[in-house]
Amino acid sequence: MSTPKSGTVRIALAQFNATVGDLAGNARRIVECAEQAHADGACLLVTPELALTGYPPEDLLLRPAFMQACAVALTDLAQALAPLAGLTVVVGHPHQSGVLGDVRSRSHAVQLRFNAASVLSEGAVQATYCKRELPNYQVFDERRYFASGRDAGLGAVVFGAGGRRFGLLICEDAWFDEPAQAARAAGAEMLCVINASPFHLDKGGEREARMVQRVAASGLPLLYSHLVGGQDEVVFDGASFALDAQGRVAARGACFEEGLVSLDWLSDGQITGTVQPVPELEAQAWAALVTGVRDYVDKNGFPGIILGLSGGVDSALVLAIAVDALGADRVRTVMMPSPYTADISWIDAREMAERLGVRYDEISILPMFEAFRSSLAIEFVGLAEDATEENIQARIRGTLLMALSNKFGSIVLTTGNKSEMATGYCTLYGDMAGGFAVIKDVAKTLVYRLCEWKNQQPSRRADGSTGPVIPERIITRPPSAELRPDQTDQDSLPPYAVLDAILARYMEEDQSMAEIVAAGFASADVERVTRLIKINEYKRRQSPVGIRITHRAFGRDWRYPITSKFRA
Repeated sequence: MSTPKSGTVRIALAQFNATVGDLAGNARRIVECAEQAHADGACLLVTPELALTGYPPEDLLLRPAFMQACAVALTDLAQALAPLAGLTVVVGHPHQSGVLGDVRSRSHAVQLRFNAASVLSEGAVQATYCKRELPNYQVFDERRYFASGRDAGLGAVVFGAGGRRFGLLICEDAWFDEPAQAARAAGAEMLCVINASPFHLDKGGEREARMVQRVAASGLPLLYSHLVGGQDEVVFDGASFALDAQGRVAARGACFEEGLVSLDWLSDGQITGTVQPVPELEAQAWAALVTGVRDYVDKNGFPGIILGLSGGVDSALVLAIAVDALGADRVRTVMMPSPYTADISWIDAREMAERLGVRYDEISILPMFEAFRSSLAIEFVGLAEDATEENIQARIRGTLLMALSNKFGSIVLTTGNKSEMATGYCTLYGDMAGGFAVIKDVAKTLVYRLCEWKNQQPSRRADGSTGPVIPERIITRPPSAELRPDQTDQDSLPPYAVLDAILARYMEEDQSMAEIVAAGFASADVERVTRLIKINEYKRRQSPVGIRITHRAFGRDWRYPITSKFRA
């Protein structure tokens, strides 16, 4: 950007990919952002919530050594920023402070932890604000770790930069009236909101709509600095933005990309900056899944990934995501045919591996399957083959993949989707065996949409040609586990369009069975799907962590007891 004109305040919002617990690495990244902002003429840099530690640090916060290290890292960071004269930096971090008297009994001094933001300038911490509203829903669990700044008697923090006054808020604070009103009463001319708001589909639109309400209620323009990157099952989408006093989006960063979002606050109150477009839902989901895979694999130090490639749509989708995340040279596929594997599955799996240029191997499970059947023949005498033999095949495949993982160090990606996880159409220690469940929160109908969307994008194949990376027949053929002759998924489940609609209403929207039936679904289908969801909780508890892309995913969002006699 050009040098700001006189009376103009240039501001930079840093959306960067923090790693939980990497205090030195996160601090180094903040310094890099600050140096770039300073070179661009900014007088204020705003970093995301808990930028120093990464979000969420969870039970690390309960370790005194971690909290002590955070305090040292903050002081060191302030000193490292000292050479950048004229630049004020807002940094999110956990803060521990002695408070005179217990917040309930007022009887003695206690140490309280806060989710905080500090203002750094001139080599020192100038002020520290403590978050007032602590979310405790969906994936949030902040009351486990933090005290509220309000409950501890700590007030608003307003600081100066470039001759203007900014009021600090942290994420959930901006969803309520009181924190912003307190900041305005203390002299704020603009709200400065730092955030770590986990992504779900169209979450960016929800955030902006709520912040427009905050601007309307407070009468103040607003900055929104947001984290980007993956942390275990949650991902953060960036898209930091600024709203002017009329609630218009004056600047917006790119989704799922690191970088600075620069804007100018003019002397007449206008805000100017670049407004990046909001991607369509399929593009959001794809970017979230790619980010989640890349960061889980890289931040945990895995050299690459292994997945079982079946010739089906789920493993095809996971493979395409993995290659976008890591590159073909870090991805290995293994086709493990059974006696029931169709020829077209071999052909399609080989073709897709060739299109993407990944390593492809074939290991027949027939000898091992026959050995299992022979060993169990006496025990099973007189009994017809059923799901037992189907599950043995899945477990052989899981064992082979885990053996390759153990030998070569790469992590196994599982390929089960949300519809299967919901209904138990998956095998413990079989197709559920692995280290990371990429599409665990992707319903089957969305699996198809994502495959079709990917094939519509300009993609370069391994041979240098361009075109769809997923063979069309993989998308159009009836889905099958291929564990018995002529098997299809719909032999055991309602049509996926019906199943996924019931799943969304019951599991994601908390609608009752009666409400779902009243919406036009057959009562037998509703009873069947909801029953399957309930009785398969024990399976889901043993599944790998997976990427969350809806507002309610199995895992931290869903905490139903395994043992329960309640029936609606």
